[in-house]
Amino acid sequence: MNNPVFAYANLWQFAHAMFLKIGCPPDQANEATNVLLSADLRGIDSHGLARLSGYVRLWEAKRVNSRPALRIVHESPSTAVVNGDQGLGLVVAPYAMRVAIEKAKTCGTGWVAVKNSNHFGIAGYHAMMALEHDMIGMAMTNASPLVAPTFSVERLLGTNPICVAIPAGQQPPFVADFATTTAANGKLEILQRKNQEAPVGWIQKKNGASSTNPSELKDGGALIPLGSDREHGSHKGFCLGAWVDIFSAVLSGANYGPWVPPFVSFLAPPADPVGEGIGHFFGAMRVDAFRSTEDFKHHMDNWITRFRAAKTIEGQSNLVIPGDPERESEIKRRKNGIPLDAKVVEDLKQLGEKFGIAF
Repeated sequence: MNNPVFAYANLWQFAHAMFLKIGCPPDQANEATNVLLSADLRGIDSHGLARLSGYVRLWEAKRVNSRPALRIVHESPSTAVVNGDQGLGLVVAPYAMRVAIEKAKTCGTGWVAVKNSNHFGIAGYHAMMALEHDMIGMAMTNASPLVAPTFSVERLLGTNPICVAIPAGQQPPFVADFATTTAANGKLEILQRKNQEAPVGWIQKKNGASSTNPSELKDGGALIPLGSDREHGSHKGFCLGAWVDIFSAVLSGANYGPWVPPFVSFLAPPADPVGEGIGHFFGAMRVDAFRSTEDFKHHMDNWITRFRAAKTIEGQSNLVIPGDPERESEIKRRKNGIPLDAKVVEDLKQLGEKFGIAF
């Protein structure tokens, strides 16, 4: 059975009305809606409208401030720390990325760490903000502790995604946006809605044994770092996740490791916090701080073109450049509409009824 399909404009209006309903100022409601729907457009269904009710529940639990006073609390010419005032990460992150871009305009590079924020949607949206300024953008965030480091049965890290967005000339930009786990938690949520098993190597049971149950986290299990197991490089995934956690939180003053507050509203944040909220980290680098923009884009085009032409294994399609699937999804979904899982649709209908907003 095919999922129902909705026009982008209609979904945008619904989400925007919901953010206004919980008290977001119009400009911040616009920002939050753009970030949220960018995930659905780019095919990252786990981080789009499927998350809207989760943000609303956090607001109801008084863990999200819908009218944050965003501010820089520490800075140097090329760096800053932003206090998100418990705001929606969908609003805090773009603000911080703009600070990084402005500092890069002056100094060549800009680096911003964020504390006291919440879940920020897809990392790609924020990193790609740098592209229109002929800059390379970076975005990362720590997240709810659902991941057991290699050899551990304790959940100490989040899925801790990283994105790097690099401009090109005639070719589309290079956009690598990925979790530091074998799969993001949202992928498990999608499998749960479809009543499907998870592939081997995504999750482990509470005793460390492998599992294919997408609901394993509810029984004390854990997600696994990128690489699945030691023999396939999970220690490298652990290193990447740890790097994100340290840059996003130890550097900014946010909570890190097992102290990161959970995304779900029915679980209370740890009683012994080591920082404020969750943390993000952003970077913007002016291309012409390294070489002429024209030369760089020419060689990025050459890089992308050569890799597209790579000889592939028999029976396989052409090499995929990071960012291609998401870009193709956005083109298709803007034209044909956005498919939503039936359970997500039902959740949004109930949310709309609760707040008097027609879905």
